Amino acid sequence: MDIGLFLKGLAIGFSIAAPVGPIGVLCIRRTLADGRAAGLVSGLGAATADAIYGCVAGFGLTFISSALISQQVWLRIIGGAFLCYLSLKTLLSRPAEEAAPAGANSLIGAYASTFFLTLTNPMTILSFAAIFAGLGGASGNYASAGILVLGVFIGSALWWLTLSTGVSLFRTKFTPHGLRWVNRVSGLVIAAFGLLALLSVT
Repeated sequence: MDIGLFLKGLAIGFSIAAPVGPIGVLCIRRTLADGRAAGLVSGLGAATADAIYGCVAGFGLTFISSALISQQVWLRIIGGAFLCYLSLKTLLSRPAEEAAPAGANSLIGAYASTFFLTLTNPMTILSFAAIFAGLGGASGNYASAGILVLGVFIGSALWWLTLSTGVSLFRTKFTPHGLRWVNRVSGLVIAAFGLLALLSVT
């Protein structure tokens, strides 16, 4: 394995995941409300989608990237509407006294929602394409592209592990009243991201 290429992918995945957006807000809120497992699984959904976009860019699947970009208006509408739905659900949810044991269904739902939201942002693929092109060496070489994509996934997953673990350390300091305010603020922030996505199609 080309360790240097893997480390580059690790850095790419970590840096693309780190900026706080709607997925980050969801991860923080779910960690505070439902525990570290829910926050981490939410992040892994986004990391999986990042890896898929990394594959499309790294392996040069231009027909897929072109199809996604050509449908970006509908994808933004769907993603924006789903964010608005999640914001309403967050605003109306009542904080529990303590994190309940995360069941399989709730974890699958947390994973699927962030996976879907990340996939509805096809502009991410342009970021990967630009980064991969700038790195050079992976184009036309499937082994190198695979190593780079593996690094991207692990780097992204590492960020979500760091975030969910860090936030979970502060969960015990939040009272039910404080968690209620977390729900309100998170819901409003997620709604703002959703509305921006919908307004961007006009």
